[in-house]
Amino acid sequence: MYVFAIRARRFKTLIFMKYLFRTISFSLLIAFCLNSQNASANQKPNVILVMTDDQGYGDLSCHGNPYLKTPHLDRLWAESIRFTDFHVSPFCTPTRASLMTGHQAGYTGAYRTSSGRSMLHRDEKTIADLFSRAGYVTGMVGKWHLGDNAPHRPQDRGFQDVLWHRCGGIGQASDYWGNDYFDDTYERNGKFEKFEGYCTDVWFREGRRFIEKNRSKPFLLYLSLNAPHGPYRVPKEWAEPYKGNPEVVNPNFNGMIANIDHNMGLLRQYLKKLGLTENTILIFMTDNGTSSGFQLNRNDPNYGMLDSLPVRGFNAGMRGRKSSVYDGGHRVPFFVYWPKGNLTGGKDIDTLAAHIDVLPTLAELCGIRVPNDYKPHGVSLKPLLYGTKEKWNRNHLIEQYHGGAYGRAIPPKAYEYSVVMTERWRLVNSDFERLFDIQKDPTQSINLAEKHPNVVKKLRAHYDQFWKKVSPRLTPVSIDLGNPSHNPTELCSQDWYMEKGNPPWNFNSIRKLPRVTGPWIVEVKKSGRYQITLRQFPKIANKPVVAKRAKIEIAGKTKKQAVKDGSKGVIFEINLPAGSTKLVTYLYDKNGKAGGAYFTEVELIKTPVTRK
Repeated sequence: MYVFAIRARRFKTLIFMKYLFRTISFSLLIAFCLNSQNASANQKPNVILVMTDDQGYGDLSCHGNPYLKTPHLDRLWAESIRFTDFHVSPFCTPTRASLMTGHQAGYTGAYRTSSGRSMLHRDEKTIADLFSRAGYVTGMVGKWHLGDNAPHRPQDRGFQDVLWHRCGGIGQASDYWGNDYFDDTYERNGKFEKFEGYCTDVWFREGRRFIEKNRSKPFLLYLSLNAPHGPYRVPKEWAEPYKGNPEVVNPNFNGMIANIDHNMGLLRQYLKKLGLTENTILIFMTDNGTSSGFQLNRNDPNYGMLDSLPVRGFNAGMRGRKSSVYDGGHRVPFFVYWPKGNLTGGKDIDTLAAHIDVLPTLAELCGIRVPNDYKPHGVSLKPLLYGTKEKWNRNHLIEQYHGGAYGRAIPPKAYEYSVVMTERWRLVNSDFERLFDIQKDPTQSINLAEKHPNVVKKLRAHYDQFWKKVSPRLTPVSIDLGNPSHNPTELCSQDWYMEKGNPPWNFNSIRKLPRVTGPWIVEVKKSGRYQITLRQFPKIANKPVVAKRAKIEIAGKTKKQAVKDGSKGVIFEINLPAGSTKLVTYLYDKNGKAGGAYFTEVELIKTPVTRK
């Protein structure tokens, strides 16, 4: 009996322990699930911002293009909130400047694509700065076009994981020598790396790599494509379906967009595979109007080449293309898709919106406070996205092609090549001032300026306030010399600060060895001895300098020397004080005519010894 009692007690104890274990396990499981749900509920959304280059509003089949097939983008369009009156700048750099900062492009300092005016002022802060400080992992893949040298590279501007090509296009002057869209060499976090494949495929592949690597953290990915920007290269299988159609202006251009569409489909499949679709804000947009989606009417007597209506191809009924201040130059697609945030279902918003609104919008959607020192010119689009009754404070938008289009004089002038927009009116200053009722006249063909002088006066007043705010910031932006994070640095002639026309920014120009030079605006970060090497082609090209004499001017000093036959670079050494200055280079031919060193390497080689 005694043994039986002991066994009974042991049995009861065992039963109790099993019950206790199951209870605790069940409680822990419940707590884990609740915590997981809370963590999921509190997880900040990821952001993927995809922007293409030179694809216009009409370069999508969902926008009515009968010659182009974009099924994956059409599906995103069908599932997204779409802004139908969304505007950017008329060309590359200024759109990127406004997108990154929330400021008007002229205010940022980056308002042209070259000529030393494609870099942000040092006090400008970017969306990547904002998100990284809020705990996001920030990545940038593709085209930057806001500066190739410190402190203007993407890794200097808040992006933590960067893969990019230099300058405004693959194969342009400051890009890695020999790049041609296929099997190119790009810069990853400060080091060059060789890649296999077509550029757009590489960008999307690397975008997926970033997503996979950071899937457990909130991330911001800026996937900025260089396609379908010229020179219009694409694997032939993408262009082939568009050949032979007389209405297709450029089969390669269409093929580049078809390839982008394919990659967008792969991206969305990948997000679904990783379980990230629901809580990822996916945005698709473009940087300006089309560059090759239609043929311009060169015989249009009223509006000139860039501002004409199509005579072949498709432009969604708009006048103008890339670089025009008519709607065809700056009205673009803008799709927002975020299932967890209930931004789905296919809905059009026809309220006036712009690139300057992206930073404040994403900040509010992600619960990130925008510090007072940011002061974006844009406004959050959240009230429009959700249809709330909050007061909408915008009554106009302004864009200006600062410096003018294709040969217009610089520095920028008030009113020149600008547009003041409302939801009804467009006040366009191109060759002369015109007023259009965009709702009744979407082709902008009937000038109503004389019939509505009060409207013109009101819109001019808006512009005057804009110019008052922007014009004081249309000033030079400097490049660092001797910056520890970028020493040596290679300067390219595309950044010469020219007062008239464009400097040599592509190899078609540089190969002719043009007899022109200009200053780089520079900031010597540390006093010391610098080595300055002058070339006409990048070092990796291994080409001799075609010149007899060389000269440099910097910090009030001038140095000269003869150029040895066959020399691959002309080397100067000079002591420089810290501070702001200009660097000008001269390479003289046998006739005494001077051009500049289109590529110039500057390296801090020795700093002063500090005596204790």
